[in-house]
Amino acid sequence: MDNYYPESYEASRARFLHDADLLRSKWSASHLESYPLKNHPNLTLDCFWAEPSVKEYLIVISTAEHGIEGYVGSAMLKLFMDEFAPHLNPENTGLLLVHAINPWGMKHHLRVNPNHVDLNRNFVFDGNYSPAINPDYDLIYKIFNPQKPVRSLKAETFPFWVKVIRNMLYPGKARLQSASLLGQHRYPKGYYYGGSALQEETAVMMNLYRTALKEYKNFLQVDIHTGYGPRDQMTIILPPVNNLTSADAAQKYNYPLVQKIDGTEFYAISGDMGEYVYRLREMEFPTRNVFACGFEFGTYGHTLPALIRSLRITVLENQLRHHGAVSPEAEAQIRAEYEALFFPSEAKWRDKAIADCRQAFAGIFSAHGIL
Repeated sequence: MDNYYPESYEASRARFLHDADLLRSKWSASHLESYPLKNHPNLTLDCFWAEPSVKEYLIVISTAEHGIEGYVGSAMLKLFMDEFAPHLNPENTGLLLVHAINPWGMKHHLRVNPNHVDLNRNFVFDGNYSPAINPDYDLIYKIFNPQKPVRSLKAETFPFWVKVIRNMLYPGKARLQSASLLGQHRYPKGYYYGGSALQEETAVMMNLYRTALKEYKNFLQVDIHTGYGPRDQMTIILPPVNNLTSADAAQKYNYPLVQKIDGTEFYAISGDMGEYVYRLREMEFPTRNVFACGFEFGTYGHTLPALIRSLRITVLENQLRHHGAVSPEAEAQIRAEYEALFFPSEAKWRDKAIADCRQAFAGIFSAHGIL
């Protein structure tokens, strides 16, 4: 299954366009929409619409909201197009397949877009990108945002652990984790920056969601992510507004690990795309049925040392992006560690990820009566 994982944005996009063409024979009413980035017109957010005769169900598969995570996302999109799309009913089931929500990030192997914005902190429903969100981030900003070139991974490790241990004493582990992951709108050079305004990629997705909910009775989305959770088991993550408990969802979808994005099971997110879909339905399309989830493929693992390792490379990559490195060797170390967090190279990990995704797709589509 290793050949499912592309090595470049260009290779991934070319394969997506080829596979989309193969689906046109099943959905004769289909078309491609491509949205070039304003300042990077060679990079596009590509959407393949396959429209059924009766618009009863719409399956949305989206990738690369966090650009570098799109390489695993591309593999799962390929899996869907090869193994699941051929078995769907084109009379009542349509597709919206989104390749690379954040094409710039995917191209450059970064999570953020060209404005250094984390797009999954940018889906602010009321448009109020308030600096007041996540006040605890102020407690860690200066500590975990060094204003100097990054050194080698070895040289940075001990000082980083000292900082973490101090902050686990105060403000404490729970507040440290929440402050680190929730997202913030105050510091453009801080990590998990959600922006101070709507991003062009976010606007495209919001418009796609509005179009989809206007036209389809049942909306089902899977958004692909990597980096957090146990290394040996992909997690289905549900927005907190989903009315299923994790246990009920695990039983319904015949999948062993489901968590809610609420700060108790999975970490909380402000400006989350999945939650935006539910809120849009609630405010504008109350008669529509919505199920939106994420597939989160863990890489480092979910032990405390693994979580600290993840935070360390997040801080160091952000430092590298804004302040550079003391040497090419130090930069190469940071980039390799960052790549391992979001796009592992081990064949065993990649094969298990495919197997987990296959099981989750089958469980969700069967439970919703689509397969």
